Amino acid sequence: MNAAITYRRMQAGEETSICAMIERCFKTFVAPGYAPQGVQEFLAYADPELMAERVRGGSFVLVAESGGAVAGMIEMRDHDHISLLFVDAVFMRRGISRELLRRALDICRAARPDLQVVTVNSSPYAVPVYERLGFHALSPEQESNGIRYTPMALPL
Repeated sequence: MNAAITYRRMQAGEETSICAMIERCFKTFVAPGYAPQGVQEFLAYADPELMAERVRGGSFVLVAESGGAVAGMIEMRDHDHISLLFVDAVFMRRGISRELLRRALDICRAARPDLQVVTVNSSPYAVPVYERLGFHALSPEQESNGIRYTPMALPL
């Protein structure tokens, strides 16, 4: 996979391919640490129709693409919370998460010039990734409906 990475906003109709990549990554890296209820809850959230509905409601999704394949994505809610951030396994360790976050923060700051912090509820798997991106834990790991997460924040 040596094709260049391009970054852009998700276009209507791309939700299915983006959610398929999210599901593959989730099942490989996150789901093994979740109870069945948590897996079911997450997969219900990562539904293409619900993603489209969230975007219509004000969230936005940025996509990293390489050679026509979805390499990664970030979904932001309210210009201050990361709902989803995933990079396909074959594209990991190439700075895609960092670049998706950087571009998302540019959009968030343009919409909310007074923005001072961005939050995320990180899966146990992704805590070290978010720490490398500058986030810090706000509290110990929690669980809700079988979803394990650590609330984290990035001061801006």
